[in-house]
Amino acid sequence: MGVTCVSQMPVAEGKSVQQTVELLTRKLEMLGAEKQGTFCVDCETYHTAASTLGSQGQAGKLMYVMHNSEYPLSCFALFENGPCLVADTNFDVLMVKLKGFFQSAKASKIETRGTRYQYCDFLVKVGTVTMGPSARGISVEVEYGPCVVASDCWSLLLEFLQSFLGSHTPGAPAVFGSRHDAVYSPADTMVQYMELFNKIRKQQQGISLNVWPWLSYSYSRMRC
Repeated sequence: MGVTCVSQMPVAEGKSVQQTVELLTRKLEMLGAEKQGTFCVDCETYHTAASTLGSQGQAGKLMYVMHNSEYPLSCFALFENGPCLVADTNFDVLMVKLKGFFQSAKASKIETRGTRYQYCDFLVKVGTVTMGPSARGISVEVEYGPCVVASDCWSLLLEFLQSFLGSHTPGAPAVFGSRHDAVYSPADTMVQYMELFNKIRKQQQGISLNVWPWLSYSYSRMRC
């Protein structure tokens, strides 16, 4: 486990999500990267049950239960603006028993799947982010294996990202700022995926809000 940067790749103009993924993987293969299997990261959102909020009317907190195929025996529970709990896979069973406190949000499942590539000391994962049956975006994870401190290798990671992603190179992940000189951990990667998934969810909500007036107008025209 090295230091990892997770980012979103925008869909290329005039291309679909899948076509953009194919462009990225082809570029990696041209660089000399070799396929090293597949990967999957998933996330399900839970919110505080109404019965636990009392009569104060306060907003319920969110918790994200996540899995990563790189860590098949672990389950990650990330609290909104809070810590990350690392447990074994039986944590999913525990969530069922805690339904009086945390309830699964409807249609909240989001995941990314794709191919792993090894390029020298870098492990690159390009994935298609899906919500339900539809592709919603593209995730790119780059890990630099020989280092475990973000501040010691960010410049090297950035140089590789620039050669691979060009103008779409991301800035340093927010988690790097809080753990600048600390040893990097798998939980830091999961925090980045949580932020990526939430960003894509908000983008989809924005698209829905923009499309709804047009649909309403079209429906009214059809009735006339």
